[in-house]
Amino acid sequence: MKPIHIITATVLAVAGVSLHGCAVTREQSTVGQYVDDTALTTEIKARFAKSPEVAATAIKVKTLNGVVQLSGFAKSYTEKNEAESIASKVDGVKRVVNDIIVSP
Repeated sequence: MKPIHIITATVLAVAGVSLHGCAVTREQSTVGQYVDDTALTTEIKARFAKSPEVAATAIKVKTLNGVVQLSGFAKSYTEKNEAESIASKVDGVKRVVNDIIVSP
């Protein structure tokens, strides 16, 4: 293979991987919606990290079209409810689905 072909193939491969990382996921109609959902998820996680009542590393956050799904494990119902309250107060969140399990 000629050097120019190797360089071209490398550039195309890197571009393909980069574009795949920003792909619109299921039920998201636009890249803009994907970016909005990502911003909501990031904001919720940041607020969890600031909260003394929520273990940010134990609760997962996923957002799809403004609907936030919380999952993972909480140590108490207070933590579970506080996570839902924090998420629901973020501007742009349409609804919160709280699938957090309280572990004994």
